[in-house]
Amino acid sequence: MAIKQLSETLINQIAAGEVIERPASAAKELIENALDAGATRIEIATAGGGKALLRVSDNGSGMEEADLELAVRRHCTSKISETLDDIRTLGFRGEALPSIASVSKLSIASRRAGAAGGAEIAIAGGKVLHLRPAAANPGTIVEVRDLFFATPARLKFLKTEKAEAAAITEVVKRMAIAFPQVRFVLSGSDRSTLEFPATGDDHLARMAQILGSDFKDNAIALDAVREDVSLTGFAGVPTFNRGNSAHQYAFVNSRPVQDKQILSAIRGAYAETIPAGRYPVAVLSLTLDPALVDVNVHPAKSDVRFRDPGLVRGLIIGAVREALAREGDRAATTGADGMLRAFSAGRSGFQPGWRPSPPAAPWTQETSPSRPYERPAPAGGYGFGEKSQAAFEGLITPTARAEATPPVESVRAEEAAGFPLGAARAQLHENYIVAQTDNGLVIVDQHAAHERLVFEAMRKALHSKRLSSQVLLIPEIVDLPEEDCDRLMVFAEELGELGLAVERFGPGAIAVRETPALLGEVDAQGLIRQLADEIAEWDTASGLAAKLEYVAATMACHGSVRSGRRLRPEEMNALLRQMEATPGSGQCNHGRPTYIELKLTDIERLFGRS
Repeated sequence: MAIKQLSETLINQIAAGEVIERPASAAKELIENALDAGATRIEIATAGGGKALLRVSDNGSGMEEADLELAVRRHCTSKISETLDDIRTLGFRGEALPSIASVSKLSIASRRAGAAGGAEIAIAGGKVLHLRPAAANPGTIVEVRDLFFATPARLKFLKTEKAEAAAITEVVKRMAIAFPQVRFVLSGSDRSTLEFPATGDDHLARMAQILGSDFKDNAIALDAVREDVSLTGFAGVPTFNRGNSAHQYAFVNSRPVQDKQILSAIRGAYAETIPAGRYPVAVLSLTLDPALVDVNVHPAKSDVRFRDPGLVRGLIIGAVREALAREGDRAATTGADGMLRAFSAGRSGFQPGWRPSPPAAPWTQETSPSRPYERPAPAGGYGFGEKSQAAFEGLITPTARAEATPPVESVRAEEAAGFPLGAARAQLHENYIVAQTDNGLVIVDQHAAHERLVFEAMRKALHSKRLSSQVLLIPEIVDLPEEDCDRLMVFAEELGELGLAVERFGPGAIAVRETPALLGEVDAQGLIRQLADEIAEWDTASGLAAKLEYVAATMACHGSVRSGRRLRPEEMNALLRQMEATPGSGQCNHGRPTYIELKLTDIERLFGRS
């Protein structure tokens, strides 16, 4: 079969398959063009989820008639010239407008500021219908109608109008966070109007517009630099979390990205602080030399590739953990809000003569979800549960006593202001400590709190010295590809510090001679293969450390103050003081909050005094 040159229209339609996947992709490209043109006001209107209509209007620099003619040709752009090493604009490929024009009915009306008149171009299915002078305000209006009418097969893969409209909304939100100095308005017949007024340099105010006012009260500022990469933004406290990762926003040189490496670093930074199935809320902005990051990985420009991915990952994890250690122990304001709603719900149903109905199942220590439970295990179980531990009741149990802590008599109400968690006043149901602060009260889950304290002490021990190991009677030989063996041996010394002794055994095998004693019986084959895969993908061997921390978390859970144990006043205060001095004590190892704070103003609202 003879080789032939494809037509320009067909080439553009093929390119559109990568650049314009759905209406939200077209919206992203058009908004990026408006921002690159210096717009301070951008209005987006949609109909039919963006399939029937997508209009983007801006007050940017605008274009002349000659520019319009070139703008709809492939690889024509004003944003780069000879190199891809210094990209400082959102768009640069020169593919968006011709790709959109090849699969839709596109019209562009534009006028430069100060020009006597404007111009308009109309294209349908890649064919220019007209290019003529037109009346227009300074700026540009791009209108896309009947998206994918020229490629009907693509329409079958689109989701419902509601889902497509939601995807466009998400694109606008990401752009709005990245550019707080720009006013965004999103409207149309398929949605209620959404407006984000410009907030100037107040990035947190713009984030509050997108993520809700609660984020402003539960966010910790980030500001860190490592070599030539700087990180700014805000990270939510661990107890302020969501059911999916949609509330995690990442930007590289003000470009919204959805990079799996950045999302993985966020997940690693919040390890042991977020419950399973929950996700932190974070907005991270990386700034670095454009030559150190490749944004030309994919036509959609949502993926990036860093020259030094390990440095970026380390910067994110280190900065977020430092911020959490500094301020992350405070309780989320949503906890107090939930408590107020619970109280309000109970109060609203009050009537004279009302009597509470008996609970279907009264609270007991045995049924409390906070108590350590019997875990299934080989050979009769681990013996950490309440029943197994009953035989040790007469022995000394773990306590939160700290000798340096003043006795409870010296911690009076007027002195409680000196302690963030206040002074202990009571213990409820042998599990919850009620403490008085200078401006409210705190309720502490004693088991969850002490569990975190024990875990942090064990984790500190893990990182302070070489871990003990157990020598295998017969070394375990693990067959691996030669390149995996090479990568593993680079980390041999680091693995040795964690108790895993490995050495080369021929060109395609690794001999495991010692394993961490803390892990007990280990599947050495599986562990080595998992580490090899992790090093190949991330150039790090943190998986073993994560396993050891998981074991430490389990041991801490079973070695902490048990639910149902009565504490003396001095023990309760000692627990509070240790919490104040321990990073991460605002949540237990499973990510649940260890305490809830209720301000006096909240209490007064309950009684109608404010």
